[in-house]
Amino acid sequence: MTHAIVLIEAERSAMEALGGRLADVEGVAEAYSVTGEWDFVAVIRVRKPEQLAPLITGRLAQLDGIRRTHTMVAFEVFSQHDLEALFSIGS
Repeated sequence: MTHAIVLIEAERSAMEALGGRLADVEGVAEAYSVTGEWDFVAVIRVRKPEQLAPLITGRLAQLDGIRRTHTMVAFEVFSQHDLEALFSIGS
């Protein structure tokens, strides 16, 4: 599983509706509105790294109201949920 975090700057006119549209994109596991320099954070989960580019540049970044994005690909996952899933294989 490949994970990425996408920081999103939105146009002010799109703020109200964009969160729901982000969450509706297949591959977006979670979408948050946030404070600070960025307006939204999308957590992406796909099976293969090759699926990231078409999802982020082909679908996500093309949504109306997105001004710019910044993507970070995760090297390792340390969340309790993922660790439990890893160690429960074969149980």
